[in-house]
Amino acid sequence: MDAQAQAEAVYQDSYKTISKYVDILASKGIDWGLLGPREKDRLWDRHILNSAALAGLIPDGARMVDVGSGAGLPGIPLAILRPDLEIALLEPLLRRHTFLKETVAELGLDDRVTVVRGRAEDSDEVYDVVTCRAVANLKKLLGWCTPLFYPDGRLVALKGESVYDEIDDAAKLLEASKLRAEVFQVRAHSEAEVTQALVVRRSA
Repeated sequence: MDAQAQAEAVYQDSYKTISKYVDILASKGIDWGLLGPREKDRLWDRHILNSAALAGLIPDGARMVDVGSGAGLPGIPLAILRPDLEIALLEPLLRRHTFLKETVAELGLDDRVTVVRGRAEDSDEVYDVVTCRAVANLKKLLGWCTPLFYPDGRLVALKGESVYDEIDDAAKLLEASKLRAEVFQVRAHSEAEVTQALVVRRSA
């Protein structure tokens, strides 16, 4: 089963909407420089399924902020898959902010997805869940994102192979901040590639 078929199985009734989002990424997303041209053939596996894999790590009915949302990843795929979530897409750059505003409206998600122009470190909002992808290493993320989630909330970050090195590097900061970090191997679909998710919570 190819990645698009996997996504259809995952999204079911929302498949038409996620497919429309992929079309936007493949056209305007690349034209505006939010994704590289080489990504066009990997949108379903590298971007959609990769984002959707986080769904099981986000509690029901959560208020979530996607920091440095860029082209809307992972925020928009999660919003389409999880209609119970209330999501803010936080993006400092004007072009990306404009893209997100137009895309959210085009997909009909603006009743529960808001687009905010700004940086994480300047935000005074607090959420249940903070998500991010390819934004910064863990040390920097902790400084920017820890103030954004409630005491019983969490940071959920998509990470690559360097995740364990990042945890080691941030060990003292995690301990000083009374935080614990865990790595989860998750999949959106049983046949999809494994996604590495770093979850940071406050220690009990």
